[in-house]
Amino acid sequence: MEISAHIRNHANGHEVRVATAGNIQRVEVAAKTHGPGSSVNGGELLMAALATCYCNDLYREAARLGIEISGCEVVATARFNGIGAGAESVSYRARVDSSAAPEHIEHLLAQTDRLAEVHNTLRSGCAVERVAWYPPSA
Repeated sequence: MEISAHIRNHANGHEVRVATAGNIQRVEVAAKTHGPGSSVNGGELLMAALATCYCNDLYREAARLGIEISGCEVVATARFNGIGAGAESVSYRARVDSSAAPEHIEHLLAQTDRLAEVHNTLRSGCAVERVAWYPPSA
């Protein structure tokens, strides 16, 4: 399954589209009020990706494990200490609303941590490569 994001910034606005397996959706992200670019930065969106992944996976894993949950809250945090420097630390915490026993909730949280794809991508140190927008002419 391919997942992508497409951002187009121009003098008249800022457009963000995401797609999973060809299903395209718009995401509302405003342009900066002063100067070009996005009103949110990549680190913020990276933390949103981590929190969103864990949130969605909590529901997936709860259904798989037969644990009923009525809500959840996830907070992801990273520390960046300079231009061009990768994050030095990334952490997250999660809370689940459920009447299930505390040990079942802990099992759910641990299983979801083990299986969360965005988390595992960061943990694996996945390569990132820049490719040409258009193939070079011969």
